[in-house]
Amino acid sequence: MPKHILIVEDESKIANLLQSYFQASQYQTTILDHGTHVTGWVKYHKPAMILLDLMLPGKDGIDICREIRHFSNIPIIMITARIDEIDRIIGLEIGADDYICKPFSPREVVLRAKVIFRRLAPLLDCKQSQKLKLFLDEEKYIANYNQTELDLTPVEFRLLTFFHKKPGKVFSREQLMNALYEDQRIVTDRTIDSHIRNLRKKLLHAGCTDEIIHSVYGVGYKYEL
Repeated sequence: MPKHILIVEDESKIANLLQSYFQASQYQTTILDHGTHVTGWVKYHKPAMILLDLMLPGKDGIDICREIRHFSNIPIIMITARIDEIDRIIGLEIGADDYICKPFSPREVVLRAKVIFRRLAPLLDCKQSQKLKLFLDEEKYIANYNQTELDLTPVEFRLLTFFHKKPGKVFSREQLMNALYEDQRIVTDRTIDSHIRNLRKKLLHAGCTDEIIHSVYGVGYKYEL
């Protein structure tokens, strides 16, 4: 399967030019021209790389990059007309993998994308060769990932255990709230989202670089090994 490149650019000539060059190099491409649509699209479609313009209608590239880094390490190349050093530094500090200023050569953009993919290839092969080692002791409320203890709250432990017993199934936030809070206390969708974020951070801290709790856009969450 060809790698899928998301091009986020509101200037149609630039977006179409990049699309033509990437497709000529056997990549699949999608173009988005509005900032507010990007994060949800990425969560659902999981492209191999994002070319992200800095100045976009609705939401700028810096905010989008910051949002994506909360749930994914997908490679991001920032593209912008700004040439100030501070803008490049900010882009890289929040997690961008590379930074290209307009005007640019589309061949150079494709080349930089290939370099990033080559650099990541050994890491991806290593991840694919490793099996998830998650241990849960429901009686003692102990959770370990690859022999590293996860310091989970009782609610986080119940949530991870609930997901772990039903891999691949998509749950709405309401279903998760009903499963976690048997006393029917009043909680909001944001409470569930907060627990999910904390679980992801603790798993990442324990060395789990793969995303195992996935956001399903417009529905809820699912757990996949």
